[in-house]
Order: sequence, then C-alpha cells, then structure tokens
Amino acid sequence: MTQRHILIFIISVLIQFTTYSQKPELEQEQDSVKTKVSYGLRLGVDISKPIISFLQENTKGFELTGDLRFSNNYYAAAELGYEDVLKTEDYLNYSTKGSFIKLGVNYNAYENWKGMNNQIYIGGRYAFSFFEHTLNSYTPNASGTYFIANPIEAGTNFKDLNAHWLEFVFGMKIETLPNLYLGTQLSLKKMIATKEPKNFKNLYIPGFNRVFSNNLGVGFNYTVSYNIPIINKYK
Repeated sequence: MTQRHILIFIISVLIQFTTYSQKPELEQEQDSVKTKVSYGLRLGVDISKPIISFLQENTKGFELTGDLRFSNNYYAAAELGYEDVLKTEDYLNYSTKGSFIKLGVNYNAYENWKGMNNQIYIGGRYAFSFFEHTLNSYTPNASGTYFIANPIEAGTNFKDLNAHWLEFVFGMKIETLPNLYLGTQLSLKKMIATKEPKNFKNLYIPGFNRVFSNNLGVGFNYTVSYNIPIINKYK
C-alpha cells in the first residue's frame, strides 16, 4: 500500500508540474494572437441634408464627410458642403447660398473589443464659409403707430461675404457591415470673424446655420460612410 501511495503521489506531482509548465505556453499563445487594425480613408455623406431638402422646399444642400486615421485613437477629419436656403424672419425675407469647409481632428474615446472598429469621439474644427445674401423683401417696424406696415420689395444682393468659426464636436460611428458605418455628430459653434454687408446682418451662414445674438450656433448630421483600408496593422 505504501509503495502504491508513493507511486500515486509521484504521478500526481508530475501531472501538476506538466500542467503548470504548459500554462505559460497557453497564455503566451493567446497573447500572441494579434488583431488586425485598419488604417484607412473613410468617406461619407450626410443623409439628413437631402431629407430636409425633400421635406422643406425652401432648403437645398449637401455635405460630404471624410476622416483619415493617423494614430491608434486620432483621426484627421473634414466636412465640406453647399447650402441654398430661403428664410423668413419677423420683418425679413431673404435667401442665402454658399459653400463651407471644416477641418480638424477627432479623438476616439471608445475602447473597442478585439476586431471592432466603432467610435465614440470628441473633436475640434476650424471652419470657414464663402456665401452671399439676397434681401427679397422687408417690412418696416411700425409698431406703436396707427399705420399698417406693408412689405417692401428689395431684391438687394450682397456678394463676397465670408465667415470663420470654431467647433467642438461629439459623435459616434458604428460599423454595421464590414467597412460600412452609420454615424451621428453634434456640433457646438463659436463665430470668430465674419464679413457682413452694410446695413444687414449675417443671420444665417452655410455650414454654421442660424447665427444667434451671442455668435453661437449648433448643428448636427447623420452620416453613412465607407472605410477604404490603406494599411493594416496587427496588435
């Protein structure tokens, strides 16, 4: 019995030693499995612009988006587009049309699982727009008088206008199919410089949207984009 117990003990020690010696090898094999990370150019379109144009006949425009991954969590980003809108304020009827460009960087704060390429990001933009206004008509402010104010046809065109502003952006991009993404982005904007016509304010600027009295603005987009892989790295 004693020899049998000793033999069982020796066999159990050998089994434990063998298992322990193989465990680091298994962990090393698991750690050695690398994940492909794609560095590429992602191009997209803002699908909210054509939807708004369809629902509101006084609004036309488009916006193209793009970003290029240059680091693990950093992306160079850009948006460009065109808008042509007809606006009616309390005493004004005017139209605005022009193009805009936004350039900046996004930081992806979302830690993906292996094999995932989703984004929850923050970022910044420097943006500028070149545009023109047409004052279609205006109504004199005759409040407090006995006279009824009638609209006056104007037809005055203000060309060669521009504006520059900064944006803080927050958004997300979800990979729904391989390299195909759905995304949304919220932008908070601050005007830093603008060229205004004489006796008229820039109430609406393409790319900036409605200009409030404190020179702040807000915007959003909903995008569909496709990533074109350029370099694949393994981590």
